[in-house]
Amino acid sequence: MSDSDRPLAWRLRSIVGEENVLVDEPMSEHTTFEVGGPADLFVTPEDIDEVREVVSAVRESGENYFLLGRGSDLLVSDAGFRGVIIALECLMGVSVDDDEMCCQAGIDLREASEMACELGLSGLEFACGIPGSVGGACYMNAGAYDGCMADVLKEVRVLTSAGDVCDLGVDELDLGYRHSRIADEGLVVLSATFALTRADGEKIRQKMDDLTHRREEKQPLDLPSAGSTFKRPEGHFAGKLITDAGLRGYQVGGAAVSKKHAGFVVNVGGATAADVHAVIEHVQAEVERQFGVRLEPEVRFLG
Repeated sequence: MSDSDRPLAWRLRSIVGEENVLVDEPMSEHTTFEVGGPADLFVTPEDIDEVREVVSAVRESGENYFLLGRGSDLLVSDAGFRGVIIALECLMGVSVDDDEMCCQAGIDLREASEMACELGLSGLEFACGIPGSVGGACYMNAGAYDGCMADVLKEVRVLTSAGDVCDLGVDELDLGYRHSRIADEGLVVLSATFALTRADGEKIRQKMDDLTHRREEKQPLDLPSAGSTFKRPEGHFAGKLITDAGLRGYQVGGAAVSKKHAGFVVNVGGATAADVHAVIEHVQAEVERQFGVRLEPEVRFLG
């Protein structure tokens, strides 16, 4: 489509500037799977006011839209996304008040963990290896190694569907396993405040180094993926079920079940979204056939 067919593009350019509205932008450039076709429009606001204006304009237009953090849990179809991708990578502000740290939504969660360590604040060690943004982590209540966002969040600042900005306390977020009110209601996370505790920086660093070593030892971090592909089924471990089903290394095109950790589907080279999707569907079908357990993807599908 040409720009003349996209009146919304002109309105968005008037808000964020011409250089911050891209047409037919390949999503393979913005996801950790490194696959995905073009988005009709890819918009990068530069501050919270622009985020509000962009979201309002897109909602008024009736176009589909998607809020993008780091693209670390996302599989975009080869056909791309018909609508507007709003990238929140601009929201990078951080402030600290005693043992509370407030991070805007675009901050990398691993960077937030590192900053907390440098400040002698404990609580975010579990997040030291989780790819993704603070906003995305709140959206899905991200977690690892017996820790999750629900354990450390005090409140989040969100943009509602009515265009209002409000603060929600952790007890208002309905946080569960890979679930939140944020996801249910389509709220836009602008920032998150973490309630941490003062601790010895060296001890915090030791714990983070240990978790990093464990992650590097067990996970296929050398290949593009979206992290753990499946949610943990009640009473089971996805990786063990997949291994026991004989699917470790199963491959379609350039996508495969990792030989290092069967809970990961990885891009071994030149994968398409269709390849990844085919592997996921085959794994689901085989595990259900052999063990009667339905694996639910942790990866989100777009397009």
